[in-house]
Amino acid sequence: MENVESILLSDSMDEEEIPPPVSTNNQTSLSQQFSMKQRRLVSSAIAPKSVHELLECPVCTNSMYPPIHQCPNGHTLCANCKTRVHNRCPTCRQELGDIRCLALEKVAESLELPCKFYSLGCLEIFPYYSKLNHEGICNFRPYNCPYAGSECAVTGNIPYLVSHLRDDHKVDMHTGCTFNHRYVKSNPREVENATWMLTVFNCFGQYFCLHFEAFQLGIAPVYMAFLRFMGDEVEARNYTYSLEVGGNGRKLIWEGTPRSIRDSHRKVRDSHDGLIIQRNMALFFSSTDRKELKLRVTGRISKEQQNPETGGFCFDFKLQGLSDDVKLSYFLFRRPSLKMIQV
Repeated sequence: MENVESILLSDSMDEEEIPPPVSTNNQTSLSQQFSMKQRRLVSSAIAPKSVHELLECPVCTNSMYPPIHQCPNGHTLCANCKTRVHNRCPTCRQELGDIRCLALEKVAESLELPCKFYSLGCLEIFPYYSKLNHEGICNFRPYNCPYAGSECAVTGNIPYLVSHLRDDHKVDMHTGCTFNHRYVKSNPREVENATWMLTVFNCFGQYFCLHFEAFQLGIAPVYMAFLRFMGDEVEARNYTYSLEVGGNGRKLIWEGTPRSIRDSHRKVRDSHDGLIIQRNMALFFSSTDRKELKLRVTGRISKEQQNPETGGFCFDFKLQGLSDDVKLSYFLFRRPSLKMIQV
């Protein structure tokens, strides 16, 4: 459509600028001038699109960044795809060698382009070589599916992912800020790597993913529970959560801030940022005969509100009914903690 509009515009301009009749000899030169002018207008209309097409790898269709390779016939492709095509040009099948297309790299350097997530709300414009770095951290980029049971490639905004988890992964959905989960295993000595459970909670108008896993840590099996926030990490800092597991007169308590689903499930698990229960302790919590694993994990999600006078944070409902000393300790110390309490 851009090309058509440019041609129509150039035609109208030509009609307005046509001078009074002149001699036959001059008519040929004027016709040539009008033709050249029209070509320039059309060329300027399609030039950006043509440059973008030149910077598109013919194999993966992604934008190319240095080093941009070319074959002896001038066909280009990106560095990642050069090995994939076994050093053969995908267009003419000539051997690629180590020829770089420095001219195209220089052209790309002069371009400024919008973020590829502009349709999702990002209005920033970046130099070509800075654009890729921004898109990797853009706040408007889609979220990855937080499902832990498989490498799900689905991406989207939070409402879409919530529907995806419910409809496609059949994840349990709950409303409320407290939870009480039970994990039972008849043979606790057999722990498959990354046995997992996932539950989604709708709390404070936001969504949270509660993960519970059993996996091998070194040679010993461990059990781990942690919470992820379905949103970015800045929003995640507005919330805290506590997890508790206990039995036989003992309790293990974890308190911390939920991680954003921007951090992958594996990254959170491998950083041990959650409630971790060693197998021997889990069996101690379960029963006296230690033959069957029965863990009950309870927890609460809390929202924090910033204190406008001090700029600090305080719990919005955990402090009710507590003494001033306890209130002060909650206000000052917000880092994750793990406590073993005898009751």
